[in-house]
Amino acid sequence: MGFRLKRRHIIDFLFPIALFFVFALSALTLILLAAGMYQSTTERSSLRYTSRTGLAYIGEKIHQNDENGAVYLGSFDGCDALILEQRYEEESYYTYIYIYGQELKELFIKDGTAAAAGNGKTILEVHDFSMEQISDRLLKFECTDEEGRTSAAVIGIRSRQDMGR
Repeated sequence: MGFRLKRRHIIDFLFPIALFFVFALSALTLILLAAGMYQSTTERSSLRYTSRTGLAYIGEKIHQNDENGAVYLGSFDGCDALILEQRYEEESYYTYIYIYGQELKELFIKDGTAAAAGNGKTILEVHDFSMEQISDRLLKFECTDEEGRTSAAVIGIRSRQDMGR
């Protein structure tokens, strides 16, 4: 019985290395593509966040305060404002939501308290914001973000009220 010595060829060495590099290159390409898709999805999501979130916030505030004429459009310190009226322990308080500069702001104050539009808490930065009374029970809000994208919402008032005091 004779033992045969196995001859080694260069291909025995190069094939596993080439296979490793093909695998590594494929993995790197997949990671780069996934990172690019994640980045574009995140950017699109954050751009939509501004206008839609502002409208959702306003809708929720209206629904929380929707009772007997407590929600109406008016003005505050020269700014068009959504006014939400609340009563606590026989005292009236007002929440004003308005645009001041390039910011959507909210201010909660007691009736008779002096305040300026600049004192409100910034909800978010916007390019433009408008509010309109469509009918005695419908309000329309439009919000335009810094990229020029506009979102709109029509919100119904359920309680009986005399809007536009």
